[in-house]
Amino acid sequence: MRPTEFTAEEIIKAGQNLLAAGRNVTGFALRQKIGGGSAPRLRQVWDEHLSNQSVATLAKVAELPIEVAEQLIMVTTALTERLTLLATDLNDKAVKAAERRVDEVVRAADVQRAAAERELADASQTVDDLESKHDSLKMDKDLLNSKLEEANALVQKQAVEIAHLTERLASVETVHKVCAGQLLEAQLEKTAEQKIAGMARENAACSAGQVQALERQVSELIAKFGSEGRAI
Repeated sequence: MRPTEFTAEEIIKAGQNLLAAGRNVTGFALRQKIGGGSAPRLRQVWDEHLSNQSVATLAKVAELPIEVAEQLIMVTTALTERLTLLATDLNDKAVKAAERRVDEVVRAADVQRAAAERELADASQTVDDLESKHDSLKMDKDLLNSKLEEANALVQKQAVEIAHLTERLASVETVHKVCAGQLLEAQLEKTAEQKIAGMARENAACSAGQVQALERQVSELIAKFGSEGRAI
């Protein structure tokens, strides 16, 4: 796309406005004033305008003596050159100041970008750490759930075994009660038999004593009757 072309009148008017505002007329200032165009061309048009003004001034003072006219031309030329140098120097300083400002802004932006990148890296690391912890906690949760399921299964199994043991214990207690009753009856029968045997032994001992006593009495009677018979 070709740059927008401006007429000489527009460029000269912009330069005059700059001078009226107390600013230096440079290609860059002209471009800012009119909003576009090539800075070298704008400056060339303005310089040509100044040259034309110098020629017109010389024409006006042509009636002056040659020495005065020549001195005026020299002063005007020197002044024009000095203004041009001053404008160029000011433009260079403005450009350098702008470049320094741009450099400062770029450096500040680089510092901010580096700080943002560090913060982003820290945030990314934090996210990675949190994700790792989340995965670890999830694994721990799954492991605990697995152990809980195993524990519940073991508890159910133990509950079934306890129920079976309770039934067996009840059965054993029933059998134990029956056996205890039978044993008690046997013990009672044995005790009764022992008492009967004791009584029988006592009765037998008593009868034997009575028999022996009777035998002694019979013997005594026989002996007595025998002695009496021999005496008769």
